[in-house]
Amino acid sequence: MSTDPKALAQELVDAYARREIIPAPSSREGGIDLDTAYAVEAAIAEARRASGHQTVGWKVGYANKAMWRALKLETLVWAHLYDDTVRYADWNDATLAIAAMIAPKIEPEVVFKLARTPASGDPVAVLEATEWYALGFEIIDCVFPDWKFQPADFVAARGLHAALVVGEPVYVEPEDIAQLVTDMAEFTVRLLRNNELVEEGAAKNALKSPVLCVAELAEALKRRGGETLQAGDLISTGTLTTSLPMTVGDTWIASLSGIPPSSLTLRIT
Repeated sequence: MSTDPKALAQELVDAYARREIIPAPSSREGGIDLDTAYAVEAAIAEARRASGHQTVGWKVGYANKAMWRALKLETLVWAHLYDDTVRYADWNDATLAIAAMIAPKIEPEVVFKLARTPASGDPVAVLEATEWYALGFEIIDCVFPDWKFQPADFVAARGLHAALVVGEPVYVEPEDIAQLVTDMAEFTVRLLRNNELVEEGAAKNALKSPVLCVAELAEALKRRGGETLQAGDLISTGTLTTSLPMTVGDTWIASLSGIPPSSLTLRIT
């Protein structure tokens, strides 16, 4: 593969900064594989750290296992989250400006904050290592034509990550873990735009449970031999619905049933 990861990283960073559409790397001569894509994503993270930003965790993609065979994936994919792209809602109510984005879309997700590295991939062990979880909105943005891309393109473009809005935390208490393992696999979500229901989703869309997404991410990072999950990491565990386009003036509400918190509101400016 002749793609220079640092050169492609800079091209992608520039495209987002200029709000320019560029050809997806997978569509170019020679294409791009996942190893190169992760090298590009790592180069972006290294450059952002060098400019004074911190990586604060991970977002996952392709958490719906039904897609893996068609896309020739063996596991989910991931990219970094940053201190300047994560923001916290005030009492589950937040605003977000999207003027600098190209064609943003919204995804309701469950976000975890780790208190320590999980001892294993067992759901109980993951929850024992979790400080809190919250309902969140992952905002994605795409520099590729017509939102068409392959998993390697997704990874190289830092998971299409534009912002993560995190709702009020729900702290995980030891006595709640056994029930939470079950509840995390069974909850549902309703997504409203301007008080109209636009989609319903469920835990099963995030690898059958967001807890299992964290476990799968931990194992996948280990297999790749790079970074590992650490205390303090935020993990956005994959969308619970399809990704939906946003416009200025929208008010989005995600409403959970089966686990707290009850809802998260995001106003788009």
